[in-house]
Amino acid sequence: MSKTPRLRLVKPAGCPLCGKERVAEFRPFCSKRCADIDMGRWLKESYAIPGEPVREDAGNDGSEDG
Repeated sequence: MSKTPRLRLVKPAGCPLCGKERVAEFRPFCSKRCADIDMGRWLKESYAIPGEPVREDAGNDGSEDG
């Protein structure tokens, strides 16, 4: 006979900014304030994935010749 695995209750993660309990209206945040702070970070481009620097002298300066 195989044993049935025990189920664990996992507490849902809190607000990604402050850790307080999430509110359905502002999910995944706890309040409008935390949601607005996160939006501000997106608009300021604070969130970025590190990568290789872009070379600006790659031969394409955005202008069309001809």
